[in-house]
Amino acid sequence: MLCSSWVRSVPDRRAGGMRSPICALCMVAMYAFALATSVGAQSAPAATLAITNVTVIPMDRETRLADHTVVIAGGRIVSVGPSGAAIVPAAATIIDGRGKFLIPGLSEMHAHVPAGNAPRDVTERALALYALNGVTTARGMLGDPAHLALRSAIARGEVLGPRLYTSGPSLNGNSVPTVDAGVRAVREQHAAGYDLLKIHPGIQREVFDSIASVAHRLNMPFAGHVPLAVGYQRALETRFQSIDHLDGLLEALLASNAPVTTAQGGFFGMALVNHLDESHLPALVHATRASGVAMVPTQSLMDTYANDVSPEELATRPEMRYWLPNQVQAWAMNKRNLLASGQFPSEMRAGFLTVRRRAIKALHDGGVLFLLGSDAPQIWNVPGFSAHRELESLVAAGLSPYEALRTGTVNVATFYNQTDSSGSIRAGKRADLLLLDADPLLNIAHTQHIAGVIVNGRWISAAERANRLSALEIP
Repeated sequence: MLCSSWVRSVPDRRAGGMRSPICALCMVAMYAFALATSVGAQSAPAATLAITNVTVIPMDRETRLADHTVVIAGGRIVSVGPSGAAIVPAAATIIDGRGKFLIPGLSEMHAHVPAGNAPRDVTERALALYALNGVTTARGMLGDPAHLALRSAIARGEVLGPRLYTSGPSLNGNSVPTVDAGVRAVREQHAAGYDLLKIHPGIQREVFDSIASVAHRLNMPFAGHVPLAVGYQRALETRFQSIDHLDGLLEALLASNAPVTTAQGGFFGMALVNHLDESHLPALVHATRASGVAMVPTQSLMDTYANDVSPEELATRPEMRYWLPNQVQAWAMNKRNLLASGQFPSEMRAGFLTVRRRAIKALHDGGVLFLLGSDAPQIWNVPGFSAHRELESLVAAGLSPYEALRTGTVNVATFYNQTDSSGSIRAGKRADLLLLDADPLLNIAHTQHIAGVIVNGRWISAAERANRLSALEIP
């Protein structure tokens, strides 16, 4: 149901259809919400919390602050300092952090919130899975009018979920076929109060230029895909807020004498990998850095799509027990069909992953701002869990664990110009935190060893987290 048309939609770039793996649930209108009393509702916030004797990884610099105490009140960090000198209010709820590590909560910058004909519990499930995995901020990249009310309900603490930024409904070759339609859509989404515009494939150049012009006049960010008619360089010139999936990059690397065209690139340029001129990469890195456009690579999505791992093995991942069986089965069918089709041979898929990893490393080392995003829920990407998979994919591309963690913490604060309120652990910062049983700077997989989560000042202990996950487990 969710992604049954995923493989069929991949190659369609020229007629305005989606080439990205977009689920049907995320394309239609959402039902009305009444979630405050549901299983997704948050527990009452503690007036004051104190995490004692913990090793703090503040993330504004690469260091470990051993044996520290962090005091939280009113959803904000009140103090961070050595435990021996800490003043802990008598009424504080004490959280023993001995032997544990505290990092800022993670941000999922390419998230999807189920919509349309999804049952209410599906939306609750996705939001809860984000939060229970330490994703305390999410940027919804395929919006719906109901997401505006949901954004407010989460902020009020009525729904368990990450702080939500939401795009409007998709702008693509079908929804905005003309300049007038594009301009009208921008104005309507701005007036409705969406946080950004979501750009999808198929938009013609003159339509896109008009969208970008009006969006800049209204101070309305736009982000997402790079339509083929627009191209990577023009996307940089028009100052996308972020380019997601590294879309358009491989097409920009196509050799001048290549026997194929960018229109034949297929899935994010995979079919072009044998015809690239990577000598162009330094210039693209420089141009990207100069533009200020951020990158959300969603590399974990690419890894599971393009690798040779069987669908049977992918289906045994522990997180699959929390997602809808019919959708996991559809993901398995998509992968099975891909491996059997011969459209993208193993060598081509391996080359695709290799060149993307080289590009990630080059762009990152060149000073481009990277943001954590996995495109969940998508094929093999279960909400919340996939953010941790994405961290692993970034490390596999050559980033250090600290650099990878920055993409979901400090970098997001920089992106939103909120360096005074989020992204790191200091007094005055928002209390969105992730308590871990092991040091993530030694091994990025340690972010999955979760001892507790603080979402907007609300403490979810390991026991409560286990109970909530147990309730979400599908027999």
